[in-house]
Amino acid sequence: MDVCAAVSEPMVLGAGKVVLVPTGVCVAIPRGYEMQVRSRSGLAAKQGVFALNSPGTIDSDYRGEVKVILANFSNEDVIIERGTRIAQLVVARHETVTWNVVETLDDTVRGEGGFGSTGVHP
Repeated sequence: MDVCAAVSEPMVLGAGKVVLVPTGVCVAIPRGYEMQVRSRSGLAAKQGVFALNSPGTIDSDYRGEVKVILANFSNEDVIIERGTRIAQLVVARHETVTWNVVETLDDTVRGEGGFGSTGVHP
């Protein structure tokens, strides 16, 4: 779902700057779920404005106002007005895991191959 800026006065998001934008939305997310905050493609493509830490996670025990971290990667200031659609929110189920500490891991073909190594064979 889209979420809008809930600012009382227009907010200037300067070129190359980061701001925290209030939404006026407070939620009680059920346990076992999270709310993800994502960039809006139109805002990103047309104005160079992205939600940082995207997707950001809002945990089920958080009860404050949802705020969006916006970054302006363009060379021009952007004005954020009340009602401007600034991000998208997605509610998603997640699993809770229990970690086991081990001395070694099982071998795989990929092994410790990092970024860009998938599908690359020696």
